[in-house]
Amino acid sequence: MCAVVPEPAMSEIKKDHSIGAGTGAVAGAITGAALGAAAGPIGSVVGAVAGGIVGAKAGDSIAEAVNPTDYTEHFEREYRSAGHPDGAHDWRDYGPAYTYGYTSYAQHRERGFDDAEADLERDWPQSRGESRIDWTGARDAVRDGWRHIDRRREDAGR
Repeated sequence: MCAVVPEPAMSEIKKDHSIGAGTGAVAGAITGAALGAAAGPIGSVVGAVAGGIVGAKAGDSIAEAVNPTDYTEHFEREYRSAGHPDGAHDWRDYGPAYTYGYTSYAQHRERGFDDAEADLERDWPQSRGESRIDWTGARDAVRDGWRHIDRRREDAGR
């Protein structure tokens, strides 16, 4: 007897694309505003709007390749099965690092993880939420999350 696995409801798919597009839009707007700042306040506004539009499209394409809910569940399973030797930290500490890998990907993917690492490290304290690990502890999880998206996008031909 075969078990029937239900397909995700359309509302769940739309939600995941909204999350991806929203994440990309925010990252694009921030980048666009920063780049446009050289032209003054109006340049910042124009850069933010243009960056938001481009970022939303990039984030949506990432959400097509990687469902954010599946992504988080995948890494939580991986984390739990790996048996991390550091007993002082748990999923509540590492989960934000994997999430940061996902959310920062849209903003920096053209540069690749290695080239973006200094920026990722700089922004980790503001992005880590309640995580108790510093960048040294978070780096591998962020990188693993990042590379997971790269592989999925390559498999999807994007």
